[in-house]
Amino acid sequence: MRIHLGSDHGAIELRQVLAAALREWSHELASEVGPDDDKESVDYPDIARQLGARVLADPGSLGVLACGTGQGMAMAANKVPGIRAAVVLDAYSARMAREHNDANVLCLGGRVAGVELAKLLLQTFLAGEFAGGRHARRVAKIEGGGG
Repeated sequence: MRIHLGSDHGAIELRQVLAAALREWSHELASEVGPDDDKESVDYPDIARQLGARVLADPGSLGVLACGTGQGMAMAANKVPGIRAAVVLDAYSARMAREHNDANVLCLGGRVAGVELAKLLLQTFLAGEFAGGRHARRVAKIEGGGG
């Protein structure tokens, strides 16, 4: 699977750990967005928009964003039409975000999720598949279609 990975200065270490894990799990790291060290302060909305554009331009790919809590990235990413970003802190939510909500971007908090938990959440998210059916109707409503 092709994954686009991004973070702000608050989650560089987590981004680096996740990039290594993706390679270890034989996923393609399609791109990385964000600063190289935490001395370079960046605005998370800019990173979220860049990553969202990359995911949308690369059909079948998924994105992962990280900031201090994951919340800011999710709020900014969800402003990009076509992106459905979910902040998760447990495996059940990671699976449901994919299966029921067809989330295409996972958001994690580098200051709230430990490395092992973040890796588990990423694995769970990537293993999930959209269930379709009644959920497709609901996702269409998120996207502005359907009654």
